[in-house]
Amino acid sequence: MSGVSTDQIFSLTPDGLEATALELFHFQYRTNPIYRAYTDAIHVRPEQVKGILDIPYLPIQFFKTHRVVCGDFQPELIFESSGTTQTINSKHLVKYSSVYTESFMKAFELFYGPVEDYVIVGLLPSYLERQHSSLVRMVQVMIERSGKPESGFYLYEHDKLYQELQSLNARQQKVLLIGVTFGLLDFAEKYQLRLDHTIVMETGGMKGRREEWTRQEVHEFLKERLGVDVIHAEYGMTELLSQAYSKGNGLFMTPPWMKILLRDENDPFDLRAGKGAGVINVIDLANIYSCAFIATEDIGKIHGDGRFEVLGRLDNSALRGCSLMVS
Repeated sequence: MSGVSTDQIFSLTPDGLEATALELFHFQYRTNPIYRAYTDAIHVRPEQVKGILDIPYLPIQFFKTHRVVCGDFQPELIFESSGTTQTINSKHLVKYSSVYTESFMKAFELFYGPVEDYVIVGLLPSYLERQHSSLVRMVQVMIERSGKPESGFYLYEHDKLYQELQSLNARQQKVLLIGVTFGLLDFAEKYQLRLDHTIVMETGGMKGRREEWTRQEVHEFLKERLGVDVIHAEYGMTELLSQAYSKGNGLFMTPPWMKILLRDENDPFDLRAGKGAGVINVIDLANIYSCAFIATEDIGKIHGDGRFEVLGRLDNSALRGCSLMVS
């Protein structure tokens, strides 16, 4: 067992993150063979790690090529990224499903209040049609926890969804409409509504399904067609058990057990904890039994108030210095 408990992680204040992160780093260095090998390969000694800027951040592509786990266990969940038949998908082996549930439930309720207050509507075509999606798992549990008979998934039943949203709006029922970007756009192209009591939340996900739009174009179109003032967003990925949330303008907030740092595009070991632009590194302390310290391929910017935005993705040619041991 890790010396870091879930009670400790999910009751953190932001001031407590660094000490807990250092404790978890030493546990993962001892018990995660891939993380230890990577740390050794970049010549970082555990005794040199005194703060979060000293911690090695594992390149996210290791989840495509290795079992990123602490110890040896039978996972209760296996999350797998979406992709094509030509790509290698990431796999995240989750030791305890309860840790994932506690992480996403506490984070959602921190920013939005009790899930029981909402009808949860999931518009996740393509994700529902494959196994091992962490997003589908999250929305499924939220649907169950909402306790509302109207909560549920919609694949391509756009007319049914339109009628349901109108009925819920007329009753002034709070709704969370959470969907992948192309799914929301497909629905909004067909129907125009005025949703006064609905949070519309996009989770990303174009994946070549339609021409790429900028985030601003997507949000302006959805606001106009669905009759809402802002578009909310969720930032998560297969390799993380926690999510950040945006209540508008693509500016994300993290729960206390999650932190965003930036690295220099040309030097992956040059970390900046402050504001500015760079490539996103994530501390996710919910990743107790995999790796809590991930170097993503997303480009981002941290603002003075601590919120961050995602500006795009690294080109493969820009992945300098991150290919150690990836085979």
